[in-house]
Amino acid sequence: VLTAPNVITCCRLMLVPLFVYLRFFTIYHTAALVVFAVAACTDWIDGQVARRTGQVSKLGKVLDPLVDRVLLATGVISVCVEGNLPLWIVVLLVARDLVLLIEGRIMIALMHKLVSVSYVGKFATTFLLFGFSFLLLGTPQVPGLGLVESPLLPGLGAQPALLGVDLVYIGTILSLTVFVMYNVKGWGAYCRFRRQQAAA
Repeated sequence: VLTAPNVITCCRLMLVPLFVYLRFFTIYHTAALVVFAVAACTDWIDGQVARRTGQVSKLGKVLDPLVDRVLLATGVISVCVEGNLPLWIVVLLVARDLVLLIEGRIMIALMHKLVSVSYVGKFATTFLLFGFSFLLLGTPQVPGLGLVESPLLPGLGAQPALLGVDLVYIGTILSLTVFVMYNVKGWGAYCRFRRQQAAA
């Protein structure tokens, strides 16, 4: 369905390879950051346009979160490659998205529907995208929290760390919360589907 929100979402997807090229194959790192920031902003724009114009479509409901996952995966892998983020966060976020993708395909196959996107998921995506943007920028630094000293947990020790790390922590916690919520809602929907099938 060629609606304005879907066009914006497709533009966001096309910005991903442009970001990768500028960041890793040219010296135009600032331009790459701008491209990533613009792509991140379109995540908010397409949703607003869809709701305000009433152009919410089934394709958009599938395409938007899928493109979000691609952008998030690109961001998290990029900052990890540059050494600004621990590997465990990359593994956790990518694994979480893969599991949700598989579960979504199973739900479509069994019930021909998906669990609706939670507003908490949008908050998680926002924190992660802003966090990745600040990490790619390499500034600003904030004081460490002084909670635990570990190279696996930058920002939680006494040493200063990039603000982006704290935003990614918040986004990761929200992402895991959404993961639990999706699974609870998905299981509930599946149980209702089974009861309806049994009663039919």
